[in-house]
Order: sequence, then structure tokens, then C-alpha cells
Amino acid sequence: MKKTMFDWLKENRIPYGRKDLINEALTHSSYLNEHKEVLHDNERLEFMGDAVLQLWTTEKLFQLEPLLSEGQMTTLRSQLVCEAALAHYSRELGWGAYLLLGVGEERTGGRDRDSLLADMFEAMLGALYLDQGMKPVSMILERVLTPAISEPKNEVLIDYKTKLQEVVQADSRKTLQYELLNTQGPTNHPEFEMAVLLDGIVLGKGKGNSKKRAEQMAAKAAFEKMAR
Repeated sequence: MKKTMFDWLKENRIPYGRKDLINEALTHSSYLNEHKEVLHDNERLEFMGDAVLQLWTTEKLFQLEPLLSEGQMTTLRSQLVCEAALAHYSRELGWGAYLLLGVGEERTGGRDRDSLLADMFEAMLGALYLDQGMKPVSMILERVLTPAISEPKNEVLIDYKTKLQEVVQADSRKTLQYELLNTQGPTNHPEFEMAVLLDGIVLGKGKGNSKKRAEQMAAKAAFEKMAR
């Protein structure tokens, strides 16, 4: 018998009561479109979960010792709650297996797409908060996010796009642009190559299994080149 999210919650002793909220948190819009009996996708819960995540992370960073400055807290929080980081947490927990996807989204590799995994992660936090308050949220975030705080240099947690933008804006108000150079591989496991440009000049290139991940890797290459 296939394992469900409810099995995972029970095994990890995460309290829950409302199965309807949990199911809603797992429901991608593509699944909703193909199942007329389903009333809601997870977008509203994602909105709630984002707010809960921001609050929990802010309080956690505020209490760290030695005390961090406002700028340090802002930078670290952006690393900890960026899309790539949330997708990383979701994979660590094994939650991708429980996503409810439409046939087309399933076929094109949606189950391992950063954006979908990040959205579901936030939606689950939102559902658990509405159901049981902050306790189950804290149990999950203590497991995946607290270790990341002590290892903020983990590549997946660093928002290189923001760091690069800050470096560029120190000298000008110019805006960086990202351009898709190439896509290769099967549709269920594509690899994207992106370039980051300033005034038409390529600053860096990067590859990843999503466009956003490739953008981060391009920004990383550019940032490290400019930091030398």
C-alpha cells in the first residue's frame, strides 16, 4: 500500500486533525484542473505558510547568539527561505512523493521541480498552522531549517542573485538580466543553461534542473568572478 502524507505525519509524531487542509496543501493547480470534485489548490495555504515561515525564521534569527545585526538577519533569512532552500527541505523530508499533480505536470517532471516543492512546503506549514498552531510547524522547521542556520554557506541556501545585485548596485543602478542559452535532456529531467548579463555583457553562466536554479548558478559564477 502506497505511503501517504498522513503516514509520514504519524511516523514523525507531527500532530494534525484536519485531513482536508493537508490534502489541500498537497494539491497543485494541475491536479485541480483534472479533478472537478476537488475544490481548492494549495495557493492560498502557500500564502499563509509563507507568513508563518517568515515569522518563525525571523524569531529564530533574532534570538541567535552572538546577536546578529538587522542586515545580517535579513541576508541570512533570504538564504534560508529562498525557493531553492525550500525545495531542498522538501526533498530532505521526502514530501515530493505526496504531491497531487495533473497527468501533464507529472509527465514533465513536476514532482521534482523546485517551484512546486517549495510551494507545497509552504502550503503544508500553512495547513498545519491553521490546524494545530505553531507546534507542528516548529517541529518540522527545527528539523530542517535549524541545521541550515549553522551552515549558512551551504550552496543551495545562498541567494546569489540577491548578492550579485547588491554588488552591481554599489556602483550603479543598473539591472541585471538573465537569458536562457540552452535546454537539453529529456522533458522529465531537463537541464537549463542561463547567462547573467549587464549592459549586454555576459558576467557568468550556470546550469541547473530548473531555470531559477540555473540563474542562481550563473549569478554564483558572476559573483565569485567579481569578488576576486
